[in-house]
Amino acid sequence: MQSAVFAGPRPRFDADITVPGDKSLTHRALALAALASGTSRVVGGAPGTDAGAMLAALEALGVTPEGDLIRSPGADNWLDPPGALDLENSGTALRLLTGALAGHRSRIVLTGDASLRCRPMTRLVEPLAQLGARIEVSPTGTPPVITGGARLRGAEVRLTLASAQIRSAVAFAAVQAEGPSTVDSPPGFRDHTERWLATLGMGRWSDRTRFQVEPGPVPPIEYHIPADTSSAAYLWAAAALSPGSRVRTRGVSLNPGRTGFLDVLVTMGATVDRRVSRLELGDPVGDVTVVGAPLGAVRIAGDLAVRTIDELPLVAVCAGVAEGETRVTGAAELRAKESDRIAAIVDLLRHLGCESEADEDGFVIRGGGPYRGCRFDPGGDHRMAMAAAVASVAAEGEVTVDGFEAAAVSWPGFAAALEGLWS
Repeated sequence: MQSAVFAGPRPRFDADITVPGDKSLTHRALALAALASGTSRVVGGAPGTDAGAMLAALEALGVTPEGDLIRSPGADNWLDPPGALDLENSGTALRLLTGALAGHRSRIVLTGDASLRCRPMTRLVEPLAQLGARIEVSPTGTPPVITGGARLRGAEVRLTLASAQIRSAVAFAAVQAEGPSTVDSPPGFRDHTERWLATLGMGRWSDRTRFQVEPGPVPPIEYHIPADTSSAAYLWAAAALSPGSRVRTRGVSLNPGRTGFLDVLVTMGATVDRRVSRLELGDPVGDVTVVGAPLGAVRIAGDLAVRTIDELPLVAVCAGVAEGETRVTGAAELRAKESDRIAAIVDLLRHLGCESEADEDGFVIRGGGPYRGCRFDPGGDHRMAMAAAVASVAAEGEVTVDGFEAAAVSWPGFAAALEGLWS
């Protein structure tokens, strides 16, 4: 286990930082490139171990990566892998491949590391079953997941969760089905997959949440992956915690389902400038500048909680120095991440000397800061490790993060990037 020490407090900064490629979009681009027959190009993909696990699984199916190029025989000609596909810590890769492999001729086993094998997967079973898929999970509803060996048919699929991963898993199965399908869910989800399929002529919106998938061969295409919004959020939070500090991140995904944290920062009092510069397969991409200011408390619930789900540890870190009481509800999904993030958030804030309480589906933080220095174990959760590092910006002493190597899941160079804010 490696520990990393982050000094605090830190002076104001003014920085332009390059953020690595978006992890969520890299997974989707690789899955679509693998479904297609021919050569696709994925430019600027994520560097973390999650993306590496996805690539390794696709190679076992007969897909050949050569730098930016992805050569695939197409889903109809995927190989039978020699054993279970190990997705390591990547829940996104496992869920997307469960859908993509649902129509494969053979039964395929998907598994992962100890953390991934504790994450809930039953939510995939019923939606994919409506397409005729045969999905099995362990008796506890967790991986290993067994998929494939079914003939898929079009269907109307209604989800009870606003989950982009489940919607995408259904879509990747539906493009291989006999007849069109529709997928619907509550609002607040990231709609990257739907925008991409619509641009490829393989689907269309019938209303705000209902998307029709048209089956057919996925064409090879070039994917330019924008910078990772979730990674950039750690730098935005660092600026927000330091009144007068400024950070600019260029070319990040500005999909409305990804920008909830920016909306929260505006409500808390930070200055945010976001400008769309282009569309990438129908998905907005642009630059974001955040300038820090004294922060106030916020209330988060409903769609906003869904749109901010991955950044809620950062919301908590900002709330700890904000004036007033911050309350987050509607975020029970946090308990099913790489760790129980509701418990982990409260644990981190208490280590930092901030009064906080866990609720069943969220948390309450009574802010006012500054933080005290502390030592924190994120339990192998990359987002909690990175959030603890960011908290050091507003701490009166050093913040030591044990097991900081977990950050490599999404951003291997994060510690250097954070320190680069002051260089």
